[in-house]
Amino acid sequence: MLRAATVQFEPRPGAKEDNLARIEHFARAAAADGVQLVAFPEMSLLGYWHLTKRDAAYLHAVAEPDDGPAITRISALAAELHLGIGFGLLTARDGWLFNAYAVCLPDGTVHIHRKLHAFEHEAISSGSRYTVFDTPWDVRVGVLICYDNNLVENVRATALLGAQILLAPHQTGGTNSVSPHGMKPIPLSVWENRHADPAAAEEAFRGPNGREWLLRWLPSRAHDNGLFVVFSNGVGRDDDEVRTGNAMIIDPYGRILAESWAAADAMVTADLDLDLVPTSTGRRWLRARRPELYRPLTAEYGDEVDARTARFS
Repeated sequence: MLRAATVQFEPRPGAKEDNLARIEHFARAAAADGVQLVAFPEMSLLGYWHLTKRDAAYLHAVAEPDDGPAITRISALAAELHLGIGFGLLTARDGWLFNAYAVCLPDGTVHIHRKLHAFEHEAISSGSRYTVFDTPWDVRVGVLICYDNNLVENVRATALLGAQILLAPHQTGGTNSVSPHGMKPIPLSVWENRHADPAAAEEAFRGPNGREWLLRWLPSRAHDNGLFVVFSNGVGRDDDEVRTGNAMIIDPYGRILAESWAAADAMVTADLDLDLVPTSTGRRWLRARRPELYRPLTAEYGDEVDARTARFS
């Protein structure tokens, strides 16, 4: 068994200290509840959508190296609390910027995933490798950030590399999808009036632009690959969009173990029965694969585009 938690919260744009304080608040609450691994959202250190409107100089100014102050601080907190902590940030490496996710383990090790399909800003580059690692709890953990999870090949590859738990940090819900049946924006007034009209906020967050959209695909990633998915997300105002929270933990059969419908910062917790992984339907399907048939998956067809073009086209 492993006790895991996932957090939704509304980061303040560019306010590192405030956002670190929220991360520490929930990390301490998780540790007090016996949690061993807690996940925070994509770009939880800086906020997210406002970065799309900033220039490259600003992004370089707020980015941190892999051994920068934020990771150093959270790593020390992880050691103090005997807790694994995952959080999102913007990193700089050899002059390149990455939408990244750092998982700080209580033994002092840090694993950093760089988003494979970054689209937020032309100055942010995409990563080039999967992130799967061992932990002190004898369980392998993988990380995929937001859009990474939308491509089924990425989750399958992460499972094949041995991940039993997938951390899936997001900033989603209420996005202005160009697909006619995709997500659409949630009016800012729904969030701003959430205390006066909580029913309207809950309806929006649970509806087709929030939870209903997630349920079209997210549980299938867990089920088809036989792994736990720990989904964390922003909530509330994100520049000119509204994130829908819906923090949830899904088991290897695609069943939701815990979730939040709150229009507020929140954390949900679940005990993960790791014995479910090897006997799950998805793991049997993995063993039934015929790799010799899958050459079309690695062939180039001439219509491939970068993630930014795909996201906004």
